[in-house]
Amino acid sequence: MNALQPWHIIILVLVVVLLFGAKRLPDAARSIGKSMKIFKAETKDMAGDKDKAAETEEVETKQLPQATTPAAPATSSAQDKQVADLQRQLDELKKQQAATPAPAEQAQKNAS
Repeated sequence: MNALQPWHIIILVLVVVLLFGAKRLPDAARSIGKSMKIFKAETKDMAGDKDKAAETEEVETKQLPQATTPAAPATSSAQDKQVADLQRQLDELKKQQAATPAPAEQAQKNAS
């Protein structure tokens, strides 16, 4: 007895059409459809991102480098040597830059 009858649905549709108008209903339905499409796409992207993140974690754990303990001191001393060489080269460049005047200063000296 309390079930929704077909004439109840017809009355409900007529009330909605009278309230919102026949012109606004297609626009509202279209905007709801677009919103649902965007929502579905975003949820798929989020699910895809979770899957990609899980795959990435698996790949990262599988590809950990194998470190050997005897090679570590040799690598450390080689790196220290490279750092020292680079520091020396940087100091030389700073000295050269301080010794030579800037192009703007040379232009001012030539103009006077």
